[in-house]
Amino acid sequence: MFQDRVTAGHQLAELMEADALPLDLVLGVPRGGLPAARAVADAFDVPLDVIAAKKLGAPRNPELAIGAAASDGTVWLNDELIDRLGVADSYVDEERKRAMSVAAEKEATYREGREPPAIEGKRVAIVDDGIATGATMKASIRAVRNQGASGVVVGVPVGPPETVRDLRDEADAVVVVEQPRSFGAIGAHYRDFTQVSDEEAIGYLRT
Repeated sequence: MFQDRVTAGHQLAELMEADALPLDLVLGVPRGGLPAARAVADAFDVPLDVIAAKKLGAPRNPELAIGAAASDGTVWLNDELIDRLGVADSYVDEERKRAMSVAAEKEATYREGREPPAIEGKRVAIVDDGIATGATMKASIRAVRNQGASGVVVGVPVGPPETVRDLRDEADAVVVVEQPRSFGAIGAHYRDFTQVSDEEAIGYLRT
């Protein structure tokens, strides 16, 4: 169990440094991923920015992710689940547009007027405080690839083994401090999982 997100970020940074991963840029997932992302960016002495993606909720069950979309419209879809539920293409498209809009608005809020970072040719790490299903992370990875990144690394303190395996098909490397077989919620693996406020999250980007 991690003490808090900052402590977890330092442990993650140490593991990434031990793997000798070359990085040019770290992207933190707001809000909870930014304390850990700040620790990784500082350890590698590279810039920190933000990346957001939102899940596409299933009809009549918005908590069930049928996919996720990033701010640029890049989407990852769980085609098997969509087929099983019989979700219409028109519904998926509307959900994609909604999720894209929410993600874009969130990134704009956190950047405070700054331009998005140049991704092309960069070796990029995407950092969050944990992963569960990996839906939004997959959309984020694809968005970074679509912008021309030369390499994409995922870094998280905790995640279930099956999700980590799935992400390895999407990213060039996945670095995870702990992979408990009995996973549960991300917050169950932290002693202090107090919600990160917008102001605090933006502060990590200003540092």
